[in-house]
Amino acid sequence: MGRNESLARLEHSHTPGAIAKRLRDGPRVSYLRDWVYGGIDGTVTTFAIMAGVVGASLSPTVVIILGVANLLADGFSMAAANFTGTKAEQDEYQQLRHMEERHVDLAPEGEREEIRQIFRVKGFEGEALEAAVGVITKHRDRWIDTMMAEEHGMPAVTRSPLHAALYTFAAFLLFGSVPLIPYVLGLDEPELPSTIMTGLTFFSIGSLRSYWSPTPWWRAGLETVAIGMLAAGVAYLVGDLLKGFV
Repeated sequence: MGRNESLARLEHSHTPGAIAKRLRDGPRVSYLRDWVYGGIDGTVTTFAIMAGVVGASLSPTVVIILGVANLLADGFSMAAANFTGTKAEQDEYQQLRHMEERHVDLAPEGEREEIRQIFRVKGFEGEALEAAVGVITKHRDRWIDTMMAEEHGMPAVTRSPLHAALYTFAAFLLFGSVPLIPYVLGLDEPELPSTIMTGLTFFSIGSLRSYWSPTPWWRAGLETVAIGMLAAGVAYLVGDLLKGFV
């Protein structure tokens, strides 16, 4: 999947009706990073635990117990942390917005000058500049929205902390369970099929990321495989070094 194909999927119609509908609906919230973050971390940590246990020459039962414990405990921990972090982003946005509301009420001329200087940098000047300032500051919400975007760099939409946490937890459980499947099925010598399935999972997650990225699907997939296998290799070496103490 090349860059041109990736861009083609993001294209949209430029008819007046389609443009009006798109602007009316507003920008969409993306939870891609939560899904990819949860999926990669779930797969990495579960496979790393499995590799460490195998390196320590412990039984498949221990692999399953520690793997399931990791899925539930670490998955919930990540979801809770993402919830808190996303909530902090919302709190920051609201604090800055309240500040701008106070400034518009208490120092409107100063805020108009900020709008004027922002649009002067964009190339507006003379009557066009004053017209733009007048239009923007005529409506309070539009005025504040402009200040939030231009002065503070805040996005037009904010993510839901609950949705972000749920996407992270779901991806963590879904992808993180893959390394354990051969052990749960009771396969003889499950290490190799578990490694292969985990590598394919890493590659799938990376390839999925390329759907929204100019990076070629195969490169994104291989990057994710390299990161995941490196973490697992470190865990295996640690387990192998410490197996004499177990």
